Amino acid sequence: MRKKSVALLDIRSSEITAVVGERGVNDTFIIKSKYSCGYDGYAEGEFIDGDGFACAVNSAVKSILASTGGIKRFYVGVPGEFLKVVNTDRVMSFQSAKKISRGDCEFLANMAAPAEADGYKIIRHSCLYYVLSDKRRIINPVGTVSDSLQGKFCFYLCKSSFTEAVLKAFKKFTGIVEINLIPLIHAEAMYLIEPEQRDEYAVLFDLGYISSSYSVVCGNGIAFSESFSVGIGHIAVYVMNELDIPFDVATAFLSMVNLNAKDTSGNMVECIYEGKRYKYSAISLREKIREGLDGICETIEECRQSFSGRSLDCKTIKITGECVKTVRGTVEHISNRLVKNVEIIAPSVPYYDKPQFSSLLSLLNTALEDAESVSFFNK
Repeated sequence: MRKKSVALLDIRSSEITAVVGERGVNDTFIIKSKYSCGYDGYAEGEFIDGDGFACAVNSAVKSILASTGGIKRFYVGVPGEFLKVVNTDRVMSFQSAKKISRGDCEFLANMAAPAEADGYKIIRHSCLYYVLSDKRRIINPVGTVSDSLQGKFCFYLCKSSFTEAVLKAFKKFTGIVEINLIPLIHAEAMYLIEPEQRDEYAVLFDLGYISSSYSVVCGNGIAFSESFSVGIGHIAVYVMNELDIPFDVATAFLSMVNLNAKDTSGNMVECIYEGKRYKYSAISLREKIREGLDGICETIEECRQSFSGRSLDCKTIKITGECVKTVRGTVEHISNRLVKNVEIIAPSVPYYDKPQFSSLLSLLNTALEDAESVSFFNK
């Protein structure tokens, strides 16, 4: 595999995607090989079926290796469910004003590193921003003159059980000698949100199938993040239980309903499954789905209130993820329920300009920018 290509694994809560890609012209990407495989997913920080996860990884990686040779390193996205974000603040002073070097920034980051929590390992860090002695807040201090340097850092700690599951899944691929872990919430924030918006804090919400993540983005890092095991799949389960119908029927109904529609009481939604016809009032279905979405809205509000760093009342919630458009009208309902501006954010790349590709392209962008990993595990 040519050096400018990278291989990565995007682990979502219902599907795993392996891809080999490289940078194209005008900030586009060239996808040389791609394969997706469904599996049971994860919840509460653990894989629902560890063996099923390993089988899905094997299937995806095997497909990629069959079409692209010479892969020795794989980048793996770490979902928010398996991450712990720790912010630290450190300052160091110099004997006199001097030009800040990259080495100074690295030394300060080492000073700021937190102790690793039991069952977690630091996989990457970034700096939200630096502060110079004249109180200027900047993203990159290298080359500036100051007699002190303060940094607000963000360290990403990955759950050990995740790394163990990944290494176990890759064990049979003896040609792959390095596994490089990338925090997904960091990759999405840096790729999807413009630097100018990050400088003034931004809110990013990734709506998944079983798991979703809420992050407060600042500068080049994450100031706050919370992941929870709630997604569109849970709404399908709620509809299934409320109407006493098969799960596949409930899932099909989600894609048939438009929450913004103004149907009359006689409008019906129907689905034929295994030879049986299921037919329900469109109004009734909309209400059930809204009730399910209200649970997600309540969790978003709880996350907002948990962040004490700065008021987020006026911040637009930028929403992405593979389930944003599963139910038409989802964004409008969340906006109305929270009384906040909510906008869909997705990659600005032809064909891939949809929220379901946000995680994949964000990881691909980070992997291509980061040829030498901050942290990797030798197999």
